[in-house]
Amino acid sequence: MNVEPDFARENAESLEAAETANRRSRRLRAIIIGVVALVAAILVAFLLMRGGAGENAGVAGAPEQSLPTVTVMVPGSQNISSVISATGTLAARREMPVGVAGEGGQVIRVYVDAGDWVGAGQTLASIESSVQNRQTQSARANVEVARSDLALAQAELDRALQLVERGFISQADIDRKTATRDAARARVNVAQAQLGELQARAGRLAIRAPAAGLILERMVEPGQVVSAGSGALFRMARGGEMEMNAGVSEDELVKLSVGQRAIVRPVGAGQSFEGQIWQLSPVIDQQTRQGTASIALSYDRALRPGGFAQARIMSGSVDAPLLPESAVLSDDSGSFVYIIDENNTVVRRDVEIGNVSNEGITIRSGLQGNERVVVSAGAFLNPGDEVIPQRVARDEAS
Repeated sequence: MNVEPDFARENAESLEAAETANRRSRRLRAIIIGVVALVAAILVAFLLMRGGAGENAGVAGAPEQSLPTVTVMVPGSQNISSVISATGTLAARREMPVGVAGEGGQVIRVYVDAGDWVGAGQTLASIESSVQNRQTQSARANVEVARSDLALAQAELDRALQLVERGFISQADIDRKTATRDAARARVNVAQAQLGELQARAGRLAIRAPAAGLILERMVEPGQVVSAGSGALFRMARGGEMEMNAGVSEDELVKLSVGQRAIVRPVGAGQSFEGQIWQLSPVIDQQTRQGTASIALSYDRALRPGGFAQARIMSGSVDAPLLPESAVLSDDSGSFVYIIDENNTVVRRDVEIGNVSNEGITIRSGLQGNERVVVSAGAFLNPGDEVIPQRVARDEAS
């Protein structure tokens, strides 16, 4: 029988399977030991990294590992242009409404439109004047009649003067003829004055520009009947000069003066315009607590009266620290910053802020510039906290 060989074969297979299982178990234990060693090495490296406080820590030892690290900067002092930002509306610097100066009538022609440049005395529109022309012709005829009467009276007086020497005419006749001549001369003057009056009235039927400038608005059309009570028919900007009326708070208004430079940027325009303050409001609005700074501008098509604009007014320069907005905090007591003293302790410092721009916030008072100022995370600090300061440059803090 083959029982014994079969048993030997089965026993050999069992031994081989057991050996394979042992090898797999040893390999698994080796992998687990390697993973544990790697995790331990990473943990040790992490602890070593936390143990170093950096070149700006200033303190050594294990207790520092629990202190927070804050970013600080030394702002120094620099020459900063003081800029006042304001908003307002554009307008004609000297707006001139033009209407009917005479008795009026029906408009027969309009010669200009909005946006046209006109000269001083140029005719903008004309009014039908047939009646006035007839009256002028009649007055001119009256002048001729009066002149004829004067010539006749003068001739009669001259003849009488020749006859008085011969005794044919008395001195009383001479006096009467002299008076007749003088009356005829006065009638000539009256007729000429009446003619001049009618001519002046007829001339006022032409609506003329009182000065050279730009037509802003036309409010009359041919066929319209107008009179002195019709109001303005045209609106002009004398010389095309424009201005921006910028609203400025009363505390900033006292810093401005006539002649200061300003940069005006109309809303929607792709360019800015340079001007200067030519007038400051003498009063403060009781509702808004603002005054008006009027900025003179040269004419440009992009400057449309009634439009909204922003202005940056240059009000001088000052030497002061400049901080990023994240460094300046505020509460009910006002604006303040946190500085780090020589013991790496947080100290509150009240400050007065000045101009706010894209570059940062100007500190008018409260800082000398050589302090270590907390740049960020100030909201999570309290006075007296101990920290690890990490200094950065000004450009990095911005």
